[in-house]
Amino acid sequence: MAVTSMWHIKRSLSEVVDYALNPDKTKRESSEDILSDVINYAVNSDKTEETDDENTELIESYVTGINCFSKTAIEEMMVVKRHFNKTDGVLAYHGYQSFAPGEVTPDIAHKIGVKLAERLWGERYQVVVATHLDKTHHLHSHFVINNVSFVDGKKYYRSSKDYRDMWTISDELCREYGLSVLHVNPCNEKHKSYGEWRAEQEGRPTWRGLIKEDVDRCIKESMTDRQFFMNLKKAGYEVKIGKDISVRPPGKERFVRLARNFGEGYTMEGIIKRILAQQRPTLPMPEYKPKPRVMKLRGEIKPRKKASGFRALYFHYCYLLGVFKRKKPQSNRKMHFLLKEDLIKMDKLTDEARLLGRNRIDTEQQLSSYKESLEARLNELIPQRRKLYRKQNEEGVKEEISDINKKITVIRKEMNLCDDITVRSGIMREKLKKIREDQTKENEQRKEKSRNDKLR
Repeated sequence: MAVTSMWHIKRSLSEVVDYALNPDKTKRESSEDILSDVINYAVNSDKTEETDDENTELIESYVTGINCFSKTAIEEMMVVKRHFNKTDGVLAYHGYQSFAPGEVTPDIAHKIGVKLAERLWGERYQVVVATHLDKTHHLHSHFVINNVSFVDGKKYYRSSKDYRDMWTISDELCREYGLSVLHVNPCNEKHKSYGEWRAEQEGRPTWRGLIKEDVDRCIKESMTDRQFFMNLKKAGYEVKIGKDISVRPPGKERFVRLARNFGEGYTMEGIIKRILAQQRPTLPMPEYKPKPRVMKLRGEIKPRKKASGFRALYFHYCYLLGVFKRKKPQSNRKMHFLLKEDLIKMDKLTDEARLLGRNRIDTEQQLSSYKESLEARLNELIPQRRKLYRKQNEEGVKEEISDINKKITVIRKEMNLCDDITVRSGIMREKLKKIREDQTKENEQRKEKSRNDKLR
C-alpha cells in the first residue's frame, strides 16, 4: 500500500532538490554507524545507498533522474527555465509516495517511484526521484518536478485531476507488485493522507475520525432522519443539507462534507437506510449515581499544597481529556469538541504536563528561568562535543560523543516543550472559557425547557 501527495515550491529550487537528494536520507547502512558530526550531516552518505556494513562498498543507489542527471538536476532545470524565460513564481513541485511499514523492499519502492514518475511526467518534464531509507519502517520516495516543460515551455499546474491520477496510478503499480491498496473504490471516498492513515493504524484519533465517530453515534441513536439531524445539533454541530450533507464542528470555521469524506454510507439515502436497518436505536445508558457514603475521620489531615498557575491549568485540562484516571471514566460523547481535537495531541500535552509537574513550574517567570538553565547547560555541552569531534578517532571518544548527543537531544526537547507551553497555555485558557460559556448556555436552555414543560 502507498499513499501520495504533492505541493508547489516557491522559495528555492536548490533547497528542495538538496532535501530530496540529502545523502542522509537516501543511503542505507548498518545501525552501528552513527552520525557523529552535525556539520557532516548533509554530506555523509549513509541513507540513500545500501551497504552490508560500514566497511563494505556500496551495493545500490536509490536516486534516479528522469530527463536529467540527478547530480546536475538543479543546473539542468534552471537552463530550461531560463530558455523559456520562466524563472519566477512556482519553481517546482515536490511530491512523495510513502509505503506501509514492512510491506516493500527499498529496491521495489524505488522501482515503483520511478515508474510512477515516468507515467505521470516523463514525456514533458524533468524529475528527480529519491527513495529515502533513513527509517526502515517508513520507506518513501520524493519527487522533484520542474514545472516548466522542456518540450514547449508550458508550466505544469497541479489540479485535483492530477492529484487523483497520481494516487490512482500509484495504486495500479502497487497491485502490479502484489501490494495492498488504500482504497478499493476510490471514487466514493476522499483519499486519505499518509498522516491520517498512519494515525488510524496506531489507534490515534484524527479530525475526520472524530467527526465520523459523532455521526455514527447520532445514526445509532436515531429512529428517523429528522431525529438524526436533531442529535447532530445537540452535539453542537451546524448542519447544511444540499447535494451532500455538510457539518461543522463547534469552534471550527469549515464544514465537512459527509459523503465526500466518508463514502456512500453517509449520503442522505445511505443514512436513512442505516437508520431503517436498525431494529431499535442505541440509546445512551442513564448515568449511575451511587448513594453517598458517610465516613468518620479520626485524627487530622494536613492540607496539601495545591498546584497553581501552569500546573493547575495543565492538570485540569488533562483531567478533562481523561489522561488521569477517574472513578468513573468520562465518555467521549460528553466531551466538548474543542477538547476532542486535543486528543490528537495527547502525547505532547502529557509531556508538557510532566515537565511542569516534575520541575514544579507554576508561573511564566519560573518557566523562563528553567528554560535559561537549559540553555546554559546546552552552551556547556556543545563546546565539549566540539572538542571531542577533533579526537573522535581515539578509543572511547565515540561513546562520549554519543552520551553528549543524547543529553543535548533531551535538553532541546525540553526547550521546545517550554516554548509550546507558553503558546498552548493561552489557547487552553481560551478553550476552557468557551467551554464554560457553552455549558452555562446549555444549562440555561435546559432550565428554560424544564419550566416550559411544567407550564404545559
